[in-house]
Amino acid sequence: MPRYAATALAISLLASGAAAADPTSRDPARVPAGSYDLDPRHAALLVKVPHMGGFSRYTMRFRVLSGAFAYDPANWQATKVTIAVDPKSIDTEDNVFNKTVAGYFEPEKYPVISFASTGLTTTEEGKGQLNGDLTLHGVTKPIVLDVEFNGVGPGLLGAGTRMGFSGTGRIKRSEFGVTGGRPFAGDTVDLAFEVEFVKK
Repeated sequence: MPRYAATALAISLLASGAAAADPTSRDPARVPAGSYDLDPRHAALLVKVPHMGGFSRYTMRFRVLSGAFAYDPANWQATKVTIAVDPKSIDTEDNVFNKTVAGYFEPEKYPVISFASTGLTTTEEGKGQLNGDLTLHGVTKPIVLDVEFNGVGPGLLGAGTRMGFSGTGRIKRSEFGVTGGRPFAGDTVDLAFEVEFVKK
C-alpha cells in the first residue's frame, strides 16, 4: 500500500466511530475486575501555592507518576490505590527554578512522594472522598481527596479497558517539613489531578 494511502487510512480510522474511546459507563459495578496500572501519558498532578501572600496561585506540575490498584466490582468501595511521584519531576516551566523547587523536597534523601488509600466514601453518583496516607519529605500524614469517577470504557480503536478520574485536595506543606521558598511562597498547597488507568 502506498504511504499516502496508509496515512489516509489511518486518519480516516481515527476520525471514525471505530476509533471512539468514550467512557461507556459511570457505574463502578460495571467495571471489569482485574489489575489496573496508571497510564503515565494521561496523568497530571498540578500543585498551586499562594505567591507573596496571594497575588496568584503559582502553578507547577509533577511529570513522573506511577500507580496501580486491584479492582473488584462486587466490592469496589474497598479498592486500595497506590501512587508514587518523583519529586525531581516538578516542572515550573523554568529549568533553573525546577531544580530550586525540587531541592525543597530533598529528593536525594526522600526520592519518592507516595499516597496509599485507606478508604473510599461516596457523596453522590460518580463522586466521593478518598482517604489515604501521604508520605512527603519523610513524613506520613492522613489526607482526604475529593474524587470524581469519569467513567470506564474501551481504549483507542476499542483496545483494552480504561478508567478515568479527576480530583482535588489540599495540604499544608509545613506539616511535612517542606518550608523552602518562604516568605514568597505560602504554606497551603492545592492539589489537582487528572488520571487514567488501564487494565493489565
